[in-house]
Amino acid sequence: MNDDKRQILPDLSALRIDHATRTASKASRLKLILAGGALVCIAAAVAVVGSLTKKNVVEITKARAYTHTEATPVLNASGYVTPRRRATVAAKITGRVQEMFVEEGMQVTEGQVLALLDSSDARERLRAAEADLEVAQAAVADIEVNLADARRTLARVRQLHRDGVASNEARDKAVAAVDSLEARLRLAKEQVEAAQKRRDVAVQDVENCVVRAPFAGIVVSKDAQVGEMVSPISAGGGFTRTGIATIVDMASLEIEVDVNESFIAKVAIGQKVDAALDAYPEWHIPATVRTIIPTADRQKATVKVRITFDQLDPKILPDMGVKVTFLGTANNTGNRSSVLVKREALHEADDGTYVFVFQDGIVSRRNVTVGEAFAQDIEIVAGLSAGEQVVISAAQPLRDGQRAVLKH
Repeated sequence: MNDDKRQILPDLSALRIDHATRTASKASRLKLILAGGALVCIAAAVAVVGSLTKKNVVEITKARAYTHTEATPVLNASGYVTPRRRATVAAKITGRVQEMFVEEGMQVTEGQVLALLDSSDARERLRAAEADLEVAQAAVADIEVNLADARRTLARVRQLHRDGVASNEARDKAVAAVDSLEARLRLAKEQVEAAQKRRDVAVQDVENCVVRAPFAGIVVSKDAQVGEMVSPISAGGGFTRTGIATIVDMASLEIEVDVNESFIAKVAIGQKVDAALDAYPEWHIPATVRTIIPTADRQKATVKVRITFDQLDPKILPDMGVKVTFLGTANNTGNRSSVLVKREALHEADDGTYVFVFQDGIVSRRNVTVGEAFAQDIEIVAGLSAGEQVVISAAQPLRDGQRAVLKH
């Protein structure tokens, strides 16, 4: 019985894993893991290298030399920004506004239509003048036909007179008929010319119903509305407008100040001026004395001085208050040479202000020291030289040592 039980027991030794086979399997799995990691590292390295070697597209500007001169203030004054060219545009005739094409703040060009007046009466007068011209031209044609017939009659009468058939009276009547028609023809041609002049006047009357801009500028005031009456002369009662719109040439903005006549000797044409708008007191604008009006105001004991901005800016608006400082002789000991760059070129960081300099296809970070601030530029007093190319914009974030190409 025991021998039979030993015969039916299974042999489990066949299921044992050989130690050499187990070791080989572990080695294979380790090799696969290492190979996968190596591929991931290679891919990451390729991506990093690609990002580092990819060229960025940049836009640059050159650093411009700037010499700051410390000049001595000799006189302070206050005034206002005023345009040299400012016009309240009016119609040449009295009429009712039919259409308006402008609004405040609109930029207009020279000759642009600002408004249309009711031209129905003027067009009727034009049609009447054209009809008179046609009648005068028709009269000329009729007289020319009669004159040609009278000349033929005169030729026949003269021939008959030479043959002794026609009398002197018949010849004289034929001559008088030709002379009369010639005089009438001259009169008719003068009437045609007069009719043409009347037609030209009627055409001008129609054109006067179109109000145009006398020069390019910005509309600062809309003085009339559709349906209102406008006139080139002032009308009693206040129901008639005298202007259509007020236009200012922004390129002609300047400063007008009143200087006490006791100090006018300190002011000269061409003198440098430092101006500061009341709206932007920290913004110092360089300017120059353009002219000194050669008359004084006896009521205020002042002389008017006009000063031009060295460079205009859109923030400068008409009638703004401004304070000016007239500068005297420059103090050469206070001069300093620096450069100007666009505001967009500057970057801020914890360790200070820096720019990116472009040279030989590489952008390099450069720490700089900032000086004065202007409308669009910043003074760099250290860290940058005149003529160096500075990056003001880039297609991708900038890094020190990055390769780059110029934007076209």
